[in-house]
Amino acid sequence: MIPNEINLLWFLLPVAALSGWLIGQCKVNPKGSRSSTLIDPEYFKGLNYVLNQQPDKAIEVFIRMLEVDSETVETHLALGNLFRRRGEVDRAIRIHQNLIARPSLDRKQRAFASLELGMDYMSSGLLDRAETLFLELVESNLHLNQACTELLEIYQQEKDWENAIKIARKLETISGEKLNSIIAQFYCECADSALVDGNMRVVKDNVRQAISSYPNCVRASLIEAQMYQRIGKVKLAIKSYKSIESQDSDFITEIIVPLYDCYRELDCIDEYIEYLKMLVHIYGGISPLLMLTELIAEREGKDAAKRFISNELKTKPSIKGVDRMVEYVISKSEGEIHDYLKIIKILTAKLIEIRAMYKCNNCGFDAKQLHWLCLSCKNWDTVKPVLEL
Repeated sequence: MIPNEINLLWFLLPVAALSGWLIGQCKVNPKGSRSSTLIDPEYFKGLNYVLNQQPDKAIEVFIRMLEVDSETVETHLALGNLFRRRGEVDRAIRIHQNLIARPSLDRKQRAFASLELGMDYMSSGLLDRAETLFLELVESNLHLNQACTELLEIYQQEKDWENAIKIARKLETISGEKLNSIIAQFYCECADSALVDGNMRVVKDNVRQAISSYPNCVRASLIEAQMYQRIGKVKLAIKSYKSIESQDSDFITEIIVPLYDCYRELDCIDEYIEYLKMLVHIYGGISPLLMLTELIAEREGKDAAKRFISNELKTKPSIKGVDRMVEYVISKSEGEIHDYLKIIKILTAKLIEIRAMYKCNNCGFDAKQLHWLCLSCKNWDTVKPVLEL
């Protein structure tokens, strides 16, 4: 018998004994006198199961003995909750369903049992049944905060972003908690889907809603820029990409390559170089520095690029920067020095490979690509680029 089952049986034994005694006390014989049986036989049946190391059957017997009334509702709810936490969701569902079926429950007790049953369904993956119960609670204006919170979780799992937006706004009103940044992410999910489908009008509408909900929504600006690129409005794409600098400068790394594509399409690389210089001067960061170095190498040669990046690395050291500098130097090296540089290049490449590109500010989850919803803690907009690499 496992420890959890032993603890549960120790909890149920006295409760069942009391219930059995009360039932025995209330039984009357045909002549109207009280029965001499003070303990319900079911109690001894349960004890027998305990002694024969059959805890599952014992628990079932003791639960059956608990009469549902105003005095034992809390006990049933606690039992159901305990079963759910132990992973025995089927048992929890049976207890809570049994409670709801009892006509003796008042409105508040029935609502609480419905909430617990909804949680059971959530645990077992029966999201449609859970949704129905939580919606009924919202309609009844009972347990609004928790019901809306669970509905929000359901709609996110089902990727039902329209309902997620509606319930998130309702939850904001109920709880007073600001969910504007999360609501913006829901709009971005709609925009992303529309972008894949090529429905630019829907993309534009959802991007505007996202930015209206949360002006610093970097994701919305990225989607907007991608939309403008697709429809050939490159200058507007550049404007959207550049707006990210003021929204959250940590995400500058995400705009370096697409901005290069935009400026190249417009044949305005000189303007792009000036913008990169400004970024390096104000924010530092290895991504704009490496792109600037690459453009210097293209225009002025590798020697000029090597001198530029070596000077920058004196004040802004980074693994990627050293890796790029070694790349420029190794082509002109010979003999033993060349071999040493090859070893350094292998080491820096390996360090870059094993390092995470992104990290969640909430739980520390590491990732190689950007996730707007953290795969570990399930929080929105907490994963950011790792700047110093």
